[in-house]
Amino acid sequence: MTEIATPYIANKRTPMRSAEDLRAQIPGWGADLDPADRPSYPREQAGIETGAHWDFPERQPEKWPRERSVEHAFLPPVFGTSTPPAGASGAIRRHAYKYSEGRAAHWLLLIAADRVDAWEHHLKSFATLHPDNPITETGVAAEFRRDGLSSGFGQKRADTNHQWIDPIIVSTRWVLTAVALAAALKTLGKHRTT
Repeated sequence: MTEIATPYIANKRTPMRSAEDLRAQIPGWGADLDPADRPSYPREQAGIETGAHWDFPERQPEKWPRERSVEHAFLPPVFGTSTPPAGASGAIRRHAYKYSEGRAAHWLLLIAADRVDAWEHHLKSFATLHPDNPITETGVAAEFRRDGLSSGFGQKRADTNHQWIDPIIVSTRWVLTAVALAAALKTLGKHRTT
């Protein structure tokens, strides 16, 4: 039998299962029931003032429709507003939230949205006076100064295993972009001459 994911609601009227039932079904359930096994137990005792002056914090206003997890009935009281979803990456992120957080599609779409967002910002940088510089921004130049290459030999650094392929991975997208741009300019030149 599969359970359907329902949003978390604090005052749910579903009867709680007994401790014996949970212990029988879930291995290790109730391991921290004994207060001696809980490091936080002294802070849980009655009479200790926490300084909280609310049962539920005041909600932050929602200035644009936010992505919502299907597992939760509402947004948390406070959430980030620094980078609202925009462009193709924003559309991918909004689509990702149609899936449960327990599904791989949700997380894979969010990862894809991050990659698309990076490409969107790379392309936007070409419209500015300071476009992205793949040589300085990836740290490749630092390998040739200040003992960059020699510090990797004879050491047990984890990055030396994949160090040989890093320049290929970093440069491939720039080479492909340059080839696509050259092909587009060539095609545009042919259309102008005809």
